[in-house]
Amino acid sequence: MAYGLGIESSCDETSIAIVRDGKELISLKVYSQIDSHSPYRGVVPEIASRAHLEKINTLLAVSMEEAGLSYSDLDYVAVTSYPGLVGSLMIGAQLARCISLVFGIPIVAVNHLEAHLAVIGLERELPPFPWLGVLLSGGNSSIYLYRGFGDLQILADTQDDSLGEAFDKVSAVLNLPYPGGPYLEAKADSYQPTNGEPNPFPKLLKEDGEDRIRFSYSGLKTAVLYFLKANATEPPVEKISYYFQKTAFELVTRNIRKAIQKTGIRTVVAAGGVLANGTLRENLEKEKERSRFDLFYPGKKIYCTDNGAMVACLGYYLWKQKSVVGLDFKVSPKRNFEQII
Repeated sequence: MAYGLGIESSCDETSIAIVRDGKELISLKVYSQIDSHSPYRGVVPEIASRAHLEKINTLLAVSMEEAGLSYSDLDYVAVTSYPGLVGSLMIGAQLARCISLVFGIPIVAVNHLEAHLAVIGLERELPPFPWLGVLLSGGNSSIYLYRGFGDLQILADTQDDSLGEAFDKVSAVLNLPYPGGPYLEAKADSYQPTNGEPNPFPKLLKEDGEDRIRFSYSGLKTAVLYFLKANATEPPVEKISYYFQKTAFELVTRNIRKAIQKTGIRTVVAAGGVLANGTLRENLEKEKERSRFDLFYPGKKIYCTDNGAMVACLGYYLWKQKSVVGLDFKVSPKRNFEQII
């Protein structure tokens, strides 16, 4: 039996978790900074790092007490080391170094993006590798070939805005609160299109052939702006929200089909903050039936957001592989590990 501590501080959530054997959650504490960043409609790096510094020790103490463990019970401490905001990452990294130095616990440095994919191990047995990892969040719209722990190859990336970023930008022009995802989703859910009603927004990347897999959402944001200007007197917020989602999610399912055709891999793991969207989940389930592949994504929506549990979960498998680091490990905003070693 192995106990692992997970530390997440890559962006605007401070989180500590304790996991047993990589699959049983013992404690999870999350402090969200949304209220601090809402006035700016985006994450302010200095505010984020200060908030991590103020909250992280308290979260650690509460989580350890809830778990009923002492530090001598821990087998490893896993911490997000990349990618993320450097100032924020440094707060978590310093905490991990202190725990390791004082108690002699090995450190596992974790890829934040990979942790999002591995978190499904807290709800079910992990499927055999390889997978197609679909990551949809505020900073990423990507598809990975995931061959094994620590072994990811990017197959598709965003050319500009990520899906989560597009949600926030469109919600801003519609005067919806930040972060935009839940509010825009609620508006979309309240709209009922008439029979045969045309989509006012163009199909994204329709010029791409079957061999090209990529994401791009800046054009959709521009289309929303033009449509809004044309209907400025009575802006149809619900209609815009509905067709924004419909257009954005069609590109996701189309790219999954392309990735399956290109690789022959029929196991798809989807993760990231946008997976909290119920309509996206429904679309993925329909595509799963249509294209006949195995689909996995977090059942609990808290596992879609940044959290220490996903870090501790992935950390367990890397620790088992003896992928531990010294006190001098690096943090980086870059996504590719090869770029920071």
